[in-house]
Amino acid sequence: MNTERVSNHIVSWLKEYAEKANVTGFVVGVSGGIDSAVTSMLCAKTGLQTLCVEMPIHQAESQVTRAQDHIDTLKSQFKNVSSTKIDLTSTFETFKDANQQEQNSPKLDLALANTRARLRMSSLYYLAGLNGLLVAGTGNKIEDFGVGFYTKYGDGGVDLSPIADLLKSEVFELAKHLHVIDSIQNAAPTDGLFGDSRTDEDQIGASYDELEWAMKMQDTGKIHTEFSGRELEVFTIYSRLNRINQHKMNPIPVCEISSKLK
Repeated sequence: MNTERVSNHIVSWLKEYAEKANVTGFVVGVSGGIDSAVTSMLCAKTGLQTLCVEMPIHQAESQVTRAQDHIDTLKSQFKNVSSTKIDLTSTFETFKDANQQEQNSPKLDLALANTRARLRMSSLYYLAGLNGLLVAGTGNKIEDFGVGFYTKYGDGGVDLSPIADLLKSEVFELAKHLHVIDSIQNAAPTDGLFGDSRTDEDQIGASYDELEWAMKMQDTGKIHTEFSGRELEVFTIYSRLNRINQHKMNPIPVCEISSKLK
């Protein structure tokens, strides 16, 4: 990948979109991960207002430190970058206390993880509304269009997606080109939604490199019977997630009412 050309293209695209939308810039949730680091860096390079937001909810200290270090680096390089921190831990706990009747559900952990993401989305849109900004999404291609590894109306609730046509490996290439801090480049990808040390690979059951391979195989028309061993396992994981998460990737279905019924 020609990282220089891709970087310049995304920056130009962001700037043009913001100007057409008549807004002054972007708000980005910064988690300490590679995707939000690259997205915020690209937004900063537009020269438009870029508000970086930390939104910890029982967050691991390592994630908080990486996010802070990245924001400090951005602010030292770009005068158009500002930051704020909204600690949503108490808000999250209040929500949990208000829903005590559901505490025995086997799906509780996942529901609460998605709630964290949705609280953050609401916070980003609050700040966007106050400041006349667009919410810049941080999802990459394998997450957004491959396995649907994001929260609907959480981190999937955005105004525009600057890196959603880049595979995870390409995001890492771009991070190196943009000189994102080493601690973020070297960190194992994690959504940080469960309050523990589990990585994305732990949750999905396959690495991003494996998922990119499976995505390519499916796109070229390969089927399960053509694989065995670990390849079959990965292809099965990818195919299943791609299938069950189509509701995230496709437009909201509308029940059309014919003129005859009306």
